[in-house]
Amino acid sequence: MNPNIDIGQIEGAFMQGVGMVTVEELIWGDEQHKWLPPGCLFTQGPGAYKVPSFNDIPIDFRISLFKNAPNPFAIFSSKGVSEPSITLSTTVFFAIKNAIGSYRRDNNLNEYFVLNSPATCEKIRMACADSFTKETIGEERYGTFQANGSY
Repeated sequence: MNPNIDIGQIEGAFMQGVGMVTVEELIWGDEQHKWLPPGCLFTQGPGAYKVPSFNDIPIDFRISLFKNAPNPFAIFSSKGVSEPSITLSTTVFFAIKNAIGSYRRDNNLNEYFVLNSPATCEKIRMACADSFTKETIGEERYGTFQANGSY
């Protein structure tokens, strides 16, 4: 068997997980989304539900396999290489949260903040809390953004 198949499985699973923690947001009709009928799923299909594309794959993306590490239960371990890669992709979410926290500390916003997955561009922008977000959400709630959509 070709080990490049396993490498492709690892890359694909990692990017699937990156999508899960950054862009794949389910939007249902509820109190936050009153423009939708209750229980109706808005994010269905490629027009509203986003997944990573080939442009989202890092340019420098290095995957390697252990040499001379046989697995008697599978051919080149192809039955079990994807699952660890999906869980490893959560590091992307925590790197984003740490970057937001660093930005907030640099701007004297030391309060704890919540960032729920997926860390969409909108949630990241609002969690950074600056003069733009202050105007958007109001002075009294500035710096206390809960990135689950509430303040």
